[in-house]
Amino acid sequence: MDQDIRFCTSPDGVQLAYAVSGDGPPSEGSAMKLPRRTFMCLAMSAAARKAVTRSARAQTYPTRSVRIVVGFPAGLAPDIIARFVGQPLSERLGQAVVVENRPGAGSNIGTEVVVRASADGHTLLLVTATNAFNRTLYANLSFDFVHDIAPVAGIGRTAFTLVVNPAVPAKSVPELIAYAKANPGKMNMASAGIGTAPHVFGALFTMLTGIEMRHVPYRGNYYSDLLSGQVNVAFVTIAPSIEYIHAAKLRALGVTTATRVEALPEVPPIGEFVPSFEASGWLGIGAPKDTSTEIIEKLNKEINVVIGDPRMKARFVSLGVEPMSMTPAEFAKFIAIEAEKWTKVMKFAGIKPM
Repeated sequence: MDQDIRFCTSPDGVQLAYAVSGDGPPSEGSAMKLPRRTFMCLAMSAAARKAVTRSARAQTYPTRSVRIVVGFPAGLAPDIIARFVGQPLSERLGQAVVVENRPGAGSNIGTEVVVRASADGHTLLLVTATNAFNRTLYANLSFDFVHDIAPVAGIGRTAFTLVVNPAVPAKSVPELIAYAKANPGKMNMASAGIGTAPHVFGALFTMLTGIEMRHVPYRGNYYSDLLSGQVNVAFVTIAPSIEYIHAAKLRALGVTTATRVEALPEVPPIGEFVPSFEASGWLGIGAPKDTSTEIIEKLNKEINVVIGDPRMKARFVSLGVEPMSMTPAEFAKFIAIEAEKWTKVMKFAGIKPM
């Protein structure tokens, strides 16, 4: 049947073209009593208006300050990295980017704040490896991280380092293993909470070495106790610990990555002494699940520009962070792979919430 191209003007003044095979009325019994031409024009108008609204929303976003919720205390690596990224991101978005610390429950408190927030791009989550761990660790969460947080952009991979208080006589990874085996029950290991990266990486270390270290989870910053010797071992990120290492207030025995890191070139990888050991944290940005694709893509573009800046790269590298530029889809795939890897470790180690 021949088609005819016709035009109509929508109620909001948009000129629309459509193809028809006739102007006959709707079929008998149809609830729609409008002439076909009017019905088609209204339907096309609605679709066009929806597309225009989405485009306009992305173009005008953000309309107010944007907050990045960090599920960890101030002064720890996630907080430091969020603030590094927040300042240049605010310049690119034309609105203030505010970092809000909401620590507790292994970052679940901060995550739930974002899950419950309006999906308008004005509340974001600093996503870390701990979020992926928590899917296995907590069986009764009121949210599902993978389904309720939309991946926006990667920020970077973070190297951790195994440090000890200087009172511990070990000066290398093999010496620490030997000391722990000779003194069962004497060593204790601090972390930011059950199921956080320092805890899970420590569990992998003890699993592969066969040593015992009593885990001491903290709700806040544990550095004061680590520096005073109340706890004597920790797997820490380089950003908040590097000055203590340089000042000999903490002793770095090994880095968790497969190769040495530029920030601590003299510290060997733990994997040189413990075969199969490799671990790295990671950070990124997430948003409530119903955030529009247009807003997510805009954020992804701007964040990738920020972390791709040579000055930011140099700053990251100095803190043991490798910039990680990804599309939202690539970041989602990366999270899925990481979650599967660490689920196996956590189940083997029997890590459970208190």
